[in-house]
Amino acid sequence: MSRRCRLYLITPPEVPDIAAFAHLLDQALDGGDVASLQIRLKSRDGVPAPDSHILELGRHIIPRAQDRGVAVLINDRPDLAVELGADGVHIGQSDMPYGRARKLVGDDAIVGVTCHDSRHLAMEAGEAGADYVAFGAFYPTETKDPASRAELELLTWWQQMMELPCVAIGGITTENARPLVEAGADFLAVSAGIWRAPGGPGAAVKAFNTLFDELAG
Repeated sequence: MSRRCRLYLITPPEVPDIAAFAHLLDQALDGGDVASLQIRLKSRDGVPAPDSHILELGRHIIPRAQDRGVAVLINDRPDLAVELGADGVHIGQSDMPYGRARKLVGDDAIVGVTCHDSRHLAMEAGEAGADYVAFGAFYPTETKDPASRAELELLTWWQQMMELPCVAIGGITTENARPLVEAGADFLAVSAGIWRAPGGPGAAVKAFNTLFDELAG
């Protein structure tokens, strides 16, 4: 396997202490290669944090992530992505349409789309111009109540049929990541598997990258 998977971090759904989280983020980024970070402040049932809190968190962590070469995306809010100078936006099927999000953030920004377990939705997103598609949930997750459960063969099919990058999401940890990478995921989107990892965020990022290097070798 010559293709190397990369890590896509997602913030915890709640960040009450921004300074403390910024310290955790520094630990994670010190652990090794991270491609991107999505700021997603939503409760398990999808209720978003106030705009003021998203903006405050963004202003604290976006510069420190971008300074490390990490692309920062805002979940569901292209308007806030533009205001914060983020690199793009991630939208779900229940969020605004892709075309509207693209118009707001511009052609040079990253726009990723959640496609659950649907080949049809993924192909539609790709044809519309999305920069990546996200499939999942592959494993049970505490971050949200997943709308679907995706199977490994979906990643393999996508990798064989399409050039557009795909992201695997949902309950991913260092212990269960290997099958997703072997099946064809270009990125693994991880939240609790980083921030709540027993050895800390830095050790978890290092462990993911060790796995990616092994499977790309």
